[in-house]
Amino acid sequence: MSKATEHFLKMLEEGDLVLCTVDRIVGTVVFVKIENEERNGSLILSEVAPGRIRNLRDYVVPKKKIVCKVLRISSETIDLSLRRVTQKEKKEVIEEYNQERGYENILKSILGDSSKQLIDKIKEKESLYNFFEQIKQDPAPLKKLIGEDNSKKILQIIKKQKTKKSVIKKEFNLTSTKSNGLELIKEILIDIKDAEINYITAGKFSIKTQSEELKKEERKLKMILEDIEKKAKEKGMEFSTKEK
Repeated sequence: MSKATEHFLKMLEEGDLVLCTVDRIVGTVVFVKIENEERNGSLILSEVAPGRIRNLRDYVVPKKKIVCKVLRISSETIDLSLRRVTQKEKKEVIEEYNQERGYENILKSILGDSSKQLIDKIKEKESLYNFFEQIKQDPAPLKKLIGEDNSKKILQIIKKQKTKKSVIKKEFNLTSTKSNGLELIKEILIDIKDAEINYITAGKFSIKTQSEELKKEERKLKMILEDIEKKAKEKGMEFSTKEK
């Protein structure tokens, strides 16, 4: 077992999201191979999808990639769930996987066959995705591994890539029974500059933002909504959010 694999075996925990490739279907059990894992995973029928499943292959097909959630871990196998993964979680895992493949291709184009050794070394400590996200801010670790010249070439390629922006959107309710309720709503929403607010219908609004840094933008949106809720309570207004 490689050091990189040992690292991922130790790090995997219940509740983690993992990218899998469907290996085979035996009866009502789906067996999968998990990225960066030597142990196999499996899904029972009730964890594939909610409700009655008429045709299992409508959801899982051999060689198809799926995103699963870890339910239980043993020394031999890992119990997984497909139905407990949200569309948002699935999208994030797939995007991260595709980005990692892109980073691998960049390394191979600059370093050739020696790129595999470098990738294995990076994965001994962290995922390739996290490593490259960090060196965008501080390239020193990459320079230390492959030298300044090769590091510059790789960073230039990354900077030229157009990163797709992720859109984050939530709906919320903001109402007041006071005679000046409309003015109170305007007072709360008018100062929001870091996100787009749209009127849906009486008392219902949507808030939208987009960024290349999904998790950072989600935290920002959460803080904005918490601020709206705080101000609404101070003014005796009703506030609630709707999860998309």
